[in-house]
Amino acid sequence: MADLTVILASVAVVSLVAFIGIVFIGLKEAFLRRILMALIGFASGSLIGGAFIHLLPEAFEETGQAMFYPVVVGIVFFFAMEKFLYWRHCHEEKCPVHMFVYLNLIGDGIHNFIDGMIIAASFILSYDLGVATTLAVIFHEVPQEIGDFGVLIYGGLTRRRALAYNFVSALTAVVGALTVYFLAYIQGVEHFLVPFAAGGFIYIAATDLMPELHKRTQAKESVIQLLVILAGIGSMAALKLMLS
Repeated sequence: MADLTVILASVAVVSLVAFIGIVFIGLKEAFLRRILMALIGFASGSLIGGAFIHLLPEAFEETGQAMFYPVVVGIVFFFAMEKFLYWRHCHEEKCPVHMFVYLNLIGDGIHNFIDGMIIAASFILSYDLGVATTLAVIFHEVPQEIGDFGVLIYGGLTRRRALAYNFVSALTAVVGALTVYFLAYIQGVEHFLVPFAAGGFIYIAATDLMPELHKRTQAKESVIQLLVILAGIGSMAALKLMLS
């Protein structure tokens, strides 16, 4: 069984990403948008790489072809979350934030809860898989948390309250990790959650992040987007080699 201390430390690092807004809030808006697009591209690549290079091979080794069912469940579940709970990662210049500031916090809390479950399940299967999953989640969290911080600020919250609320929402990852850690003793839930997580990673990359990149159509930006996506995938491949 994985060390609970390692799991909680990894989840804590992911939760601290909620404070990323402090770093970026003082930057000029135009520069921030350019940086954000690069981060979104890298996050897309890291999620795809995390799913296909780390999670799915591990799931196939554990459960064989049965792993495809949780993958499908993960994709459909994440679609339902986004469709019916208005769970969005808003990276646009302007968003109708006045309509869903608190729904954004609730949705983000659920998302972080699932992230904690995924990280714990990965560590339970293997330490290497846990490290890879944690990094993939962090790469995804950076652009998301920047967008979420902007949503809360534009929705009328002060910077201090936005940071505090965002961090409280991030702490649900700890609850998710503890839930899986203790349920795993009797349920073997990690064998479902790892391919489920892969489905979620694929869904987020393909439907939340990549469509944002398509909003920038200039040739130079398109080349940069492709390069950072490949860099994200490459980082997961390099990590696989380092851990093998």
